[in-house]
Amino acid sequence: MPKTILFATFSLWMKGKRTPINGMIEPLFSYFSSKKVNVDLIDGLHPGSSDVITIFEEGKRTSISWMSKVLSPILWLQNKNAFQPSFKFRDFFAVFEWFIRSGKTYDLFIGLESVYTLSGIIFRSLGRVKGVVYYVSDYSPNRYKNTLLNFLYLWLDRFCATHADFIWDVSKAFQPARIIAGINKNRMKPLIHVPNALFPNQICPLPATSRIPYSLVYAGTLNIWNGPDTAVEAMGFVRKKFPKASLHVYGTNGKDQARVEEVIKRLNLKGAISFHGFIGDVVKLSRFINHYMLGLAPYRILSGSHRAYGDATKLRLYMGAGLPILTTQVPPLGKEIYDFGGGIICKDDSKELAKQIIRIFSDTALYKKLVTKAREFARKNTWKNTYDIAFSKMFNDK
Repeated sequence: MPKTILFATFSLWMKGKRTPINGMIEPLFSYFSSKKVNVDLIDGLHPGSSDVITIFEEGKRTSISWMSKVLSPILWLQNKNAFQPSFKFRDFFAVFEWFIRSGKTYDLFIGLESVYTLSGIIFRSLGRVKGVVYYVSDYSPNRYKNTLLNFLYLWLDRFCATHADFIWDVSKAFQPARIIAGINKNRMKPLIHVPNALFPNQICPLPATSRIPYSLVYAGTLNIWNGPDTAVEAMGFVRKKFPKASLHVYGTNGKDQARVEEVIKRLNLKGAISFHGFIGDVVKLSRFINHYMLGLAPYRILSGSHRAYGDATKLRLYMGAGLPILTTQVPPLGKEIYDFGGGIICKDDSKELAKQIIRIFSDTALYKKLVTKAREFARKNTWKNTYDIAFSKMFNDK
């Protein structure tokens, strides 16, 4: 186990505070809190935050990036939640600034995504870092519509995957996608599956008798790719069989919610569907949704969607709350949960989704079996297990 680590990642800040929307900051720091490991942090504020200045954290000491201050006029002009070149430039040189200012060396550098990892690889060659981990939380061979931008994105991924010491992929679907995109797998560094996971206090299933009968939950953003429209349309069929069935939505984002509300209005389902807003605290959210019977994740099969490669964290959220899941064939994690016995996969179609909902509500034995498996999956899917396995493979398997 390394004794000193530098972790470079991102987070979304609002009103001067870091939100739960960030790149693995809480999981990693929580994991190392009980270990004799010093972890320093480079936190590049995500585009769309209430500030644009990179933050350095060294134990309890916090400082800001001078480079970010110099770049701030340009950063503010591009401070929208999307890919922004100036922010990538800021992130790359923030690592240089930290090494110059701190004078430190580290046993391990963990870079979330390729720009930070590229900087870490450079400083390994300068003797300031002993090992580099390329931590990949999101990947798609067709990430950007712009051909040049997508080429650069794939080139950076290939470079980091072949020059870092280890690759941490959150999804097993990344590696096959890389091979399709043209990477030479024989040149790749050791790859470790480091799945997203749950904190212990997120694992909070309630007895079936304490759950709202015939209730469903949809948690997450309401864009078209995630399928909230499909969930609403399915309710029209479910209510014919179970008039008291209800759908509870956690998540909101402007125009997308307006679109979903139009579907509700068109199908006359206003009394069947409740919006509970966005809850950023995952523990609080888990303790809200554990009162429902089923978790819905009806991802759509649509051109331009990257869901076929990523790790669908809402499925893990549902498992932690003890909810069986209903999803489509899109998310790789859905197949894993289906094979485990904690959920059901259906076609990307509202009638098919409704059919499976009705089937589960009508079969008590099936529901109990799904709940048992959901709980079992959650107990194994903790951040401690995720990182224990990763570090064991890195240092104990040698």
